Amino acid sequence: MIRINEIRLSLDEDEEFLKSKAAKILKINPKYIEKLSIYKKSVDARKKDDVHFTYSVDVTITLDENQIVSKCKSNKVQLAKPYVYNLPENRRVSQFRPVVVGFGPAGMFAGLILAQSGLKPIILERGKAVDERTKDVKRFWKTRELDEESNVQFGEGGAGTFSDGKLTTGIKSPYIRKILDELYKAGAPEEILYSSKPHIGTDRLAVVVKNIRKEIERLGGEVWLECRLEKLICANGFVHGITYAKHGRQFDLETDSVIMAIGHSARDTVEMLYKLGVEIIQKPFSVGTRIEHPQRLINEAQYGKFANHPKLGAADYKLACHGLHERGAYTFCMCPGGTVVAAASEKEGVIVNGMSSLARDGENANSALLVGIEPKDFPSEHPLAGIYYQREIEHNAYVLAGSNYNAPAQLVGDFLKGIESKKLGDVKPTCPTGVTLTNLDEVLPSKVSATMKSAIVEMDKKLNGFNLYDAVLTAPETRSSSSVRILRDDLYQCNIRGVYPCGEGAGYAGGIISAAVDGVRCAHAVLEDEH
Repeated sequence: MIRINEIRLSLDEDEEFLKSKAAKILKINPKYIEKLSIYKKSVDARKKDDVHFTYSVDVTITLDENQIVSKCKSNKVQLAKPYVYNLPENRRVSQFRPVVVGFGPAGMFAGLILAQSGLKPIILERGKAVDERTKDVKRFWKTRELDEESNVQFGEGGAGTFSDGKLTTGIKSPYIRKILDELYKAGAPEEILYSSKPHIGTDRLAVVVKNIRKEIERLGGEVWLECRLEKLICANGFVHGITYAKHGRQFDLETDSVIMAIGHSARDTVEMLYKLGVEIIQKPFSVGTRIEHPQRLINEAQYGKFANHPKLGAADYKLACHGLHERGAYTFCMCPGGTVVAAASEKEGVIVNGMSSLARDGENANSALLVGIEPKDFPSEHPLAGIYYQREIEHNAYVLAGSNYNAPAQLVGDFLKGIESKKLGDVKPTCPTGVTLTNLDEVLPSKVSATMKSAIVEMDKKLNGFNLYDAVLTAPETRSSSSVRILRDDLYQCNIRGVYPCGEGAGYAGGIISAAVDGVRCAHAVLEDEH
């Protein structure tokens, strides 16, 4: 197989031209190309008067590939091997089935790998099946009646189910392709296999999550929904089982391997682990708001005169300002054509997130605008102080906005001036529980507020219109990552042997793909443990 990089197509050229362009680079007749597949596709919008697509393609030819590559003498061309994922050897001799706690991306892929290895894992998820969970979320948005076990954070699919389904990541791992392949087989759009910025969309995610669960069950695994982990049963530094609750009753289950893929919002579970003596340390996290602009403004800023071209769709952005303080300010989980989500999981607390459908056809664009919080900023040196700090911010937001799950909001122009917003402008906020206009200086830590103000001005220099006066800030976003790290060793186990801290909630991931990769790693660790 030959990989050819940097093939350019104008917005008005069809992908059928890829074959002839690939042949030209290889200096062969197109008839010798047996198969062509897209490996990567991206939009190049660096020059606003020349927006185009750039492709990397894989081709199989009927000629001697080594000879052709050496003859064409182009740094765009290289020999490549198709990706193949191989399960590690199962060295376990244990009679017990492994248990996975949590069915978000980390738990889902840990469970899938274990099931594909023939270990028939048992997966506990405290929330409901995705369809019932969706009904509970929509009921909360409409009636303000929060179910603390079935919400945007808890339930089949984890917190990522109510998001853009963004599959970009800053990590490098050979397992990313395995994860994308499995998501595609489960119903994600084919574009995730080659897009430089892949996403599934919250509407398609529900289907994907259900299909992965069905595949795990087909392979002999079990997914126990509405089952909350209560405690680990331990003795002599080893785990011997778990206690879980279902419908008000408690049950014990014997096991010697527990993957803790609990997510960043299972605070009660983290507290249980801490009381058990599991080693937990403070970890930096971020606090900020969602910022909403008209999507057309973002399109014009990114694509110029090509903004309305049908092949481009809704534009995104990724911005950062370093040097404002230790971790600076940055945008995160940008949702083109999306909505702000009321994402509470605890009574009397307000948090927001963002989500988009696959079509990304909403009127507004939104993104998290976040500022890093260091452990030295925490109110104490207690390992769980970051959790308590998050909870305090979320509760203050709840009270300030009227104690009814409205989210505090402010116009960007008023925020920069430090004055309370009295009325909305042209941008209509999309938070489904509604917003209460206020002064976000009363919600956010002072360092966060000050850093955000500087960042908005600086980011406008990179993205024209970012400091639009009528753009809306909705607060607070506090759950972009975990504020704790559950320590583990080179065998992926914590100080209680047989317990594998995993994913975002354990402090080892930040997003769907990195969490799923960590799930794969922990499943491999279970397979390679010879007990």
